[in-house]
Amino acid sequence: MAVRSNFTRIPKISDLVLAGVPTEAIPTYCALADYSNNKTGLCWPRMDTLARRLSRSPRTIQRHLHLLKERGLIEFVERKRDWHGRFGAYVYRLLHIAAATARKGTEGVTRKGQRRKKRPTTGHGGPMALYIGPTKRQEDTPLPPKGGAEQGYWWIFGKEAPPNAEEVHRQEEEKRREQERRRRQEGYDWLFE
Repeated sequence: MAVRSNFTRIPKISDLVLAGVPTEAIPTYCALADYSNNKTGLCWPRMDTLARRLSRSPRTIQRHLHLLKERGLIEFVERKRDWHGRFGAYVYRLLHIAAATARKGTEGVTRKGQRRKKRPTTGHGGPMALYIGPTKRQEDTPLPPKGGAEQGYWWIFGKEAPPNAEEVHRQEEEKRREQERRRRQEGYDWLFE
């Protein structure tokens, strides 16, 4: 269950592992990303909140947060005080979101200071392919039986099936399966010799 429906981009897990982040700390990083502002990268969830959400102890979450700070993925900005004046949650900054926002601000500007038209991307820097319709072969809707609407649906019309209907159906199915088998074997005859 996401906190908000907004999309938050995080580094790939393989990149996090290569950066030396233990795999058990990655869910904590993802939970922080869920709470963060998509423009500034700031968030301030309490450790208890993160612990409940991830089914971990607050001490484990604290250890994960310090690991992420050591690896340079997050920054502890300040510590918030509650309305009694006691220390509450930290304010964290997810550095990759802040860096992406800074890059995005300079990306679309040309030499003369005019904004370029943005092209949609796949999220990995490459342009999106044009949508040309369905790429997979669509299954056709089944055609009605050739012998009329009642063929195969006698029970709907309150009639009895012909005595050899099951045998005819079985033979048609065997014939269809044989045709399918031959079609799949085409070009692979050398394999079945």
